[in-house]
Amino acid sequence: MSDGVPLIVTRPEPGNAATVARARSLGFDVHAMPLFAARPLHWTPPAAADFDALLLTSAFAARLAGPGLAALVSLPAYAVGAATAEAARAAGLTVAMTGAADAQRLLDEMTSPKIARILWLCGRDRTLLRTGGATLAPLPCYAVDPADPPAQWRALIAAPAILLAHSARAAERVAALAGAARAHLSLVAISAAVAAAAGQGWRALAVAAEANDAAMLAQARALWHKGAK
Repeated sequence: MSDGVPLIVTRPEPGNAATVARARSLGFDVHAMPLFAARPLHWTPPAAADFDALLLTSAFAARLAGPGLAALVSLPAYAVGAATAEAARAAGLTVAMTGAADAQRLLDEMTSPKIARILWLCGRDRTLLRTGGATLAPLPCYAVDPADPPAQWRALIAAPAILLAHSARAAERVAALAGAARAHLSLVAISAAVAAAAGQGWRALAVAAEANDAAMLAQARALWHKGAK
């Protein structure tokens, strides 16, 4: 597929490099175009005894939480996807469940009479979640800030290409930066919620079957074969 349209990866590092490496191994003409940069925030861990579980909706929460995370290792962690679960385990947490869809689905599935007080270790900018019967306490421990598009961005989106959006904020920013070029661009979203954030006007808009890189790249391959090239 290296002779096909470019595949543009917009997520922040270090996830960008991991996605690029996976895509390159599959033969994509892949380009790293991170549109955000992540950084840790100062935060103070609450008493773990006040909660039943820890919700992680991004690998950044585990990677950037720092030493304060040690105070929460007694809580079972619920991770939104495989990459987040891997980062949680690397940080010393015990993963009780790995979601296969989005954060809302994971929250719905984990909530029960025994899991009702949930600490959400999250980013400064986050999507609102419906809590149902749970008490959800958001605690920002990192921020993901917009970064200037890399130098090749304009040239790459001037012709047909496939872009990956790993979050709603990424989808919104990609859509804004692409503008009218969406008419000849295709986008693969990691979830239905991310696809909704991308809006209309794309040449093609696809949703990954699961919330992971493998599923996103499978959709990108399908778009390429369907004629997004």
